Amino acid sequence: MKQPSQNILSQNKTYKIDITGLTHEGQGVGKIQGFVVFVDGVLPGENVDIKIVKQTKSYAVGRLVKINRSSKDRVKPFCPVYDKCGGCAVQHMTYQAQLNFKKDTVLQNITRIGGLQDVKVNDTIGMENPYKYRNKVQYPVGCDNGEIKIGFYETRSHNIIDSNLCDIQPDESNKIRDVVRNFCKEAGVTIYDEKTGKGLLRHVMVRKGFKTGEIMVVLVINGDKLIKSDELVKKLLEEFPDIMSIILNINTRNTNIILGDKNVCIYGQKYISDYIGSFRFEISPLSFFQVNPIQTEVLYEKALEYAGLSGNETVFDLYCGIGTISLFLSQKAKRVVGVEVVADAISDAKRNAELNGVSNVEFLVGEAEKVIPDLYAQGVKADVVVVDPPRKGCDQVLLNTLVEMQPQRIVYVSCNPSTLARDLKYLTEQGFEVMEVQPVDMFPWTGHVETICLMSKK
Repeated sequence: MKQPSQNILSQNKTYKIDITGLTHEGQGVGKIQGFVVFVDGVLPGENVDIKIVKQTKSYAVGRLVKINRSSKDRVKPFCPVYDKCGGCAVQHMTYQAQLNFKKDTVLQNITRIGGLQDVKVNDTIGMENPYKYRNKVQYPVGCDNGEIKIGFYETRSHNIIDSNLCDIQPDESNKIRDVVRNFCKEAGVTIYDEKTGKGLLRHVMVRKGFKTGEIMVVLVINGDKLIKSDELVKKLLEEFPDIMSIILNINTRNTNIILGDKNVCIYGQKYISDYIGSFRFEISPLSFFQVNPIQTEVLYEKALEYAGLSGNETVFDLYCGIGTISLFLSQKAKRVVGVEVVADAISDAKRNAELNGVSNVEFLVGEAEKVIPDLYAQGVKADVVVVDPPRKGCDQVLLNTLVEMQPQRIVYVSCNPSTLARDLKYLTEQGFEVMEVQPVDMFPWTGHVETICLMSKK
């Protein structure tokens, strides 16, 4: 049906609407008089009353007023600020329904964008206990009428929603936040204001090693020192003896980027440790480390399985980060070459390989779309290629080189089903075949899904 070209819905008027589907972010979709409307907090099969809060030429956004007919998949959200906080978009959905939704999201993208039919998409691998799974939390800090707010941003805004409890974070994170808040009040620490660029404390970050129990606290400040920092260290250690590192991260730029480049250690060491499988990793404030260590191990074991290594293969691990997948692959490969554009990540990767006594891995700094064509021109080829690109997917030059190289298998790890589907479409047109697709739930209660795909040369 052709979309109406002019506004036909009245602002703030209440309408009844049948919800027929969900976007990839978990937002409900329906139509009013042929006009597409998006609504947060609703599920397919529900009939609801909404008010129109935004309208463009092609769609409208509605706010839920009342549920007239409820879905069997609806549950009561466990978070008291769920409807305000922008963190967990599908908390009103049963966990099994979330897993089904994420599988369907992957399947629909592969079918519609990738144009691929009859692809084997497995059921989403979920968690036995999908709570307190995050090993890192970053709290923005603000001030409202003199009250310090430390929490999460409201949906599509920078208003900070303060809450005493977040059940996807470890208990320590919630409690450390309160200690920092009380210290700021007592010590007179000023709070950063995004509009003026004035004030000291910007963010509080907490990292925890799930297998080691080690905790790191990072205070992001708009300056070079924190008044009475020794008092804060004392207060934190009194309540949390597992804290191994307290860091001041210096960020004086007027930017939305959370962390600055300079770290000052005011207690303990500059890193904490954790394990994925049998591999130990040192994690610094700036290190990229998957936030769900339980599901990360599931994902990496699947990558190793899909790689199908016998011990004689050369493997490329592209967009390798701090080398986590590379080390997993090294267990069964003859040689692994990891490539990453972030120099600090490669430094971490080399240190992690040394830390674990792994000698058959080499790490190179550079853009994969430049490094791999250069290696191929020198006669260096891979039998198996693993790619784990950012949300934008793989660069076209890199895909072209993989087509020329003709590895036996490509293992594609993706955080974005749409760019995954786009890249699968191209590779299948160039002589590869999708053998199997496995969604993994790395982020319960959100619309995000991680996907791992096995491709073989036809």
